[in-house]
Amino acid sequence: MADLRFLYVYKRDMTRYFRFKTQLLSSLLQPILWLTFFGMAMAGNFDRILPASPVISGVLNVDYLTFMCAGIIAVTILFTNIFGGFILLFDKNWGLLREVVASPMPRRNLIIGIALSGVTKSLIQATIILVYGLALGVTFFEGKSFLNILLSLGGILLFISVFAVSFLCISSSIALRMDSPEGFQGITTLLTMPLFFVSNALYPTESFPPFLHDLSGINPLTHLINGIRYFAIGDNFSAIGLDFAYTTNDILFSFGFLVVFAMITFTIALKTVERVVVT
Repeated sequence: MADLRFLYVYKRDMTRYFRFKTQLLSSLLQPILWLTFFGMAMAGNFDRILPASPVISGVLNVDYLTFMCAGIIAVTILFTNIFGGFILLFDKNWGLLREVVASPMPRRNLIIGIALSGVTKSLIQATIILVYGLALGVTFFEGKSFLNILLSLGGILLFISVFAVSFLCISSSIALRMDSPEGFQGITTLLTMPLFFVSNALYPTESFPPFLHDLSGINPLTHLINGIRYFAIGDNFSAIGLDFAYTTNDILFSFGFLVVFAMITFTIALKTVERVVVT
């Protein structure tokens, strides 16, 4: 019989998420503010600076707000999950983790429960940003039938789920090895900076210097954004004066990359929690 005791960990983390209203509201408002102020301001500037893109038959032309919205969804998922393991550090410092690891429950359930709650939070946030973006004028799912929109949503949520698990596992591994919130915050902030800027969240990576372009190719955030844009906008579209084309093999490679990355980080998190000693 399957061991479902990870659901206790999941329920506790979700209860905590909804109970702390300030944390909940700030995590939802931050991407909305980015999309509203930065997105609209940059869209206006790109419209002023760049000449109108030539209309190519069969190629969808989207504005910068639509291009950026996929990046904002991905970056929000990154920030939510890279800091998501903090609850383990909190439990360790307050003695609660000692009770959990001393219980008969397998330690792997701790990681599974935390990862599952990270996926749930990510899907809630992505849905809210998606709906808000559409209300703001983002042209996702242009010309798609209702069935194709549902399939596209499924693809987006699948990419987000795999990405969320991988970064929740990274965050958990860091939290279990740290003794202070300052150390945890320093390392996670240091990780997010290169992931964010060496990605295609806000701008294309084609103009990067060669070494940065190569780094963006192994950046999990880039592969998540590729998947979101493929399902939300299409396999061939133009934005900010450039043409973007994704083949099915490109998206399968991005998804496979994220799956392998998630498996590696999950294994590391399991080994970390098995070895943790709480006195």
